[in-house]
Amino acid sequence: MNAPIRYRIQPIRPEAHLFSVCCEIADPSPKGQIFSLPAWIPGSYMIREFARNIVSITAESDGHSIPLHKLDKHTWRSGPVAVGRPLRVCYEVYAWDLSVRTAHLDQTHGFFNGTSVFVLPEGMAERECLVEIVRPKGDAYKHWAVATAMDEARGHSGAARRHGFGLYRAAGYDELIDHPVEMGEFTLASFEAGGIPHEIVLTGHHDCDLERLCADLSRVCQWQIDLFGAPPPMSRYLFLTMVVGEGYGGLEHRASTALLTSRDDLPYRGMKGSSDGYRQFLGLCSHEYFHSWNVKRIKPAAFVPYDLSHENHTRLLWAFEGITSYYDDLALVRSKVFSAEEYLAQVAKTANNVLRGSGRHRQSVAESSFDAWTKYYRQDENAPNAIVSYYTKGALIALCLDLQLRIATKGRQSLDDLMRAMWVRYGKTGVGVPEDGVFELLAEMAGSRLAHWLRKAVEGTEDLPLVRLLKAVAVSVRHVPAGTLGRIGVKLASGEKVKLASVYDGGAAQEAGLSAGDVIIAMDGLKVSTSSFETRLLRVSSGETVRIHAFRRDELMTFDLVPVDPPATELSLGLSERAKSDALALRRAWLGV
Repeated sequence: MNAPIRYRIQPIRPEAHLFSVCCEIADPSPKGQIFSLPAWIPGSYMIREFARNIVSITAESDGHSIPLHKLDKHTWRSGPVAVGRPLRVCYEVYAWDLSVRTAHLDQTHGFFNGTSVFVLPEGMAERECLVEIVRPKGDAYKHWAVATAMDEARGHSGAARRHGFGLYRAAGYDELIDHPVEMGEFTLASFEAGGIPHEIVLTGHHDCDLERLCADLSRVCQWQIDLFGAPPPMSRYLFLTMVVGEGYGGLEHRASTALLTSRDDLPYRGMKGSSDGYRQFLGLCSHEYFHSWNVKRIKPAAFVPYDLSHENHTRLLWAFEGITSYYDDLALVRSKVFSAEEYLAQVAKTANNVLRGSGRHRQSVAESSFDAWTKYYRQDENAPNAIVSYYTKGALIALCLDLQLRIATKGRQSLDDLMRAMWVRYGKTGVGVPEDGVFELLAEMAGSRLAHWLRKAVEGTEDLPLVRLLKAVAVSVRHVPAGTLGRIGVKLASGEKVKLASVYDGGAAQEAGLSAGDVIIAMDGLKVSTSSFETRLLRVSSGETVRIHAFRRDELMTFDLVPVDPPATELSLGLSERAKSDALALRRAWLGV
């Protein structure tokens, strides 16, 4: 039996943001062992070059230095090692990226994903991994604890206790890098759903009403477990949450999620109703939890197994991110955390985000999925005019598919049935979903006509029949004009300056010659700020010319801008109570209310 790979990781200089990591193997290749670090992390489809954060690296065997030769940007080969002698590679990792994708360390906490810190010895991906997580030295860290879904290495000397430093284990490298680790002084709360324990870990200053958060999340998690069928595919689950002043993000893992949230988005004691921020945070939690089934276990064939050395292209991200984006908010209304009105407002917001960008007519969600590595994850100021989001339009495709199934079968079938079939065929078996797998399974379930429609929606660039389908399930639809900025066709960057983040095709700003990155400082000779710009714009009649002064880089430029009244192209949704009884019944079954 092959000896396990042994890792040791310790924050050695939190103030300098440095982790010390060692990887030891008992039987390295005598001709020279190859080690590599991933170039990307599953769930975030961009090459990130994690090896660039390795500050120094050395190797030794039995106390003797062994040379290391770098083969490429993230691969090393050791010099020869005597047969039967171990090899130990040690390196320092710089960790100062406050995101859910990499690693972050300072005097307040430490966080890492395995893809950022654990090298893989070539040919040993299936071996058991033992990981010793070591407390940083000094009294300042004596109260630090550890939060991870990785199993404690029971039966081994130095095995960790739950939430403690010590030895942990993973069955192989794929599992090792799928259990992020948080360490520090954090707040811990727990609840049960599906018969398994769930924990919420909050790192950072907050005044969160943990009782309410646990109550809301328990309903959401239970609904998702019930959708796919108990028991859930993990024995416990962690929501690892970094609380900051401003931030948002999430990344799914097989038994946990790493989250970044603004502290103002958390519920507080005495809060009436739900704020927009709290609804956004619950939607994020719901999204990442749904990924426990849809992408962590139901995977594209292109990801079975992952090749973390380069891009893994698939045209299916619309199904894994788009369908998940549809269910993240739907789970909130079906579990009674959202009201129906709150849910429809979110659907309208998603639809309007898609409708604002002309990129939806230039790129399909299948193309967007395939090009995620170079386009979606590397967006520039022209993105709304050039690409479509497989998250948002993918969610609308899922919504349309769900409603068409319900309408065509008078409620006997829905997208829920397709997802359960996907779980049985692909999730439980571990077989990757072929590029045509969703269409083929839908054809088996509901016939070729609907499968043909789905393929056309996924591979085409036409707008979806959203309005017609919503009206058929007793949802009223009004067309309303875009907001004030819709009069000139721009999106502003956040901040105090009136800086154009994007300029939409065919809008008044583009016609005037304004470009993304321009900073508007005056309108008709009067200074403007972010608060006054839209107010001033409202006072301008349609077709009236206003003189705009703006800086492009360090050059002051002048533009003649002619705002127009935008057409009523955006959607406002509501509940229609005057609809026919069968439409009302479909709506009740769809929303669960």
